[in-house]
Amino acid sequence: MKFPSWLHSPRTTINSKNSTSPPPPLTLSPQQSTTSSTTLSQDTTSTTNTSLETNLSILTLPSLPCLQKLSQEYASLSVSFITSLNPHQSFSVNVLAINKNLLYAASRNIINVYDTINFTLIDTFNDQHSSSGAVKSITFLNENIFSAHQDCKIRVWRLKPNKQHELVSTLPTLNDRLRHVLLPKNYVKVRRHKKKLWVEHHDAVSGLDVGGNLLYSISWDRSLKIWDKSRCIESIKGHDDAINAMVVFGHGTIYSGSADKSIKVWDKPFGEKKYILLATLEKHKSAVNALALSHDGSVLFSGSNDRSILVWEREDSANYMVVSGALRGHAKAILCLVNLNDLLFSGSGDRTVRIWQRGHEGGYRCLSVLDGHQMPVKSVVAVATKTEEEGGEFNNNGGVKVLSGSFDGEIKVWQVMISNAS
Repeated sequence: MKFPSWLHSPRTTINSKNSTSPPPPLTLSPQQSTTSSTTLSQDTTSTTNTSLETNLSILTLPSLPCLQKLSQEYASLSVSFITSLNPHQSFSVNVLAINKNLLYAASRNIINVYDTINFTLIDTFNDQHSSSGAVKSITFLNENIFSAHQDCKIRVWRLKPNKQHELVSTLPTLNDRLRHVLLPKNYVKVRRHKKKLWVEHHDAVSGLDVGGNLLYSISWDRSLKIWDKSRCIESIKGHDDAINAMVVFGHGTIYSGSADKSIKVWDKPFGEKKYILLATLEKHKSAVNALALSHDGSVLFSGSNDRSILVWEREDSANYMVVSGALRGHAKAILCLVNLNDLLFSGSGDRTVRIWQRGHEGGYRCLSVLDGHQMPVKSVVAVATKTEEEGGEFNNNGGVKVLSGSFDGEIKVWQVMISNAS
């Protein structure tokens, strides 16, 4: 198949030290593309030995945007730096999550909570009676806060009226383990001479998400588990290596990304009790670290150690995704992705956050690059600060607050003002 010429937006950098003025207008110019381990360490600043030039299956994908007529349909924006937070200067910021105007930021096993208006510290909490290890993920379901940990467990917290957080339970619960402990069939082999209950993860819990009223967890033990309230109701042997990323659409379609370089799609057919594998998506040449979905579930974004963000689109005639192209520009591994309406935010080992926008014709453009961190960007969250129109598009002059957490121990807060093209 013949693809259009590769086109890239020039790098427009917004530095946190001097970002009060809007970035200059972006134009498109053709230029040549440039270009894991099971666990993701802080040593992500080194590039992989395999460049994109030698990865022919990725090289033949068109770089997006791949359309000449982009100038009229893309938004213009201005970016201003608001503030920088230093929860624990000697610890990296591994996780950011926002819920009900509260920002949750995890460094090692400590979770700091800030209000998202003035960014004042409200609470700091952890499991003081346990060696829980680093927090890997945070999500929210009903009135509970769930945190995934290095010690193979999920902790459940609740916000009290005094704005303090209390530990409610740990998953799997003692009752859940006792319910399965007597039957040999409830054990799975995790090492040559070691078995554990199938309701337990036996390596770091690397990600959490929710779908409907269910909680989903992934782990470096290569499994994916589904939880109903405090019970584990299903465990799936998902991949051949550690699972690093997951996103759940609607009431239960699961996308999981792994160090085995693949993305798998899982769903539960109507009337069935168990999940089945719908598709395996294979295009990346290195570990998949991050996944994000468009608001309607029609587009999947995947970020990898190969420095590319692949764009997968749902075919009308099939219940699976096909890759349509790659977003290139980051110099090192993609570590995190978040989608907000027609904007995609990507954080990388190259210490930057890029803002991408999807155009009406399916092309993409890098609107801006946020620069200022001294080490890789591990987590990004974005929240709209003005009312959105029906259909999921921002109003003219709508705003987005972008927060980035890095291995340098800082959380940077940016205000992005958006003006859609008419």
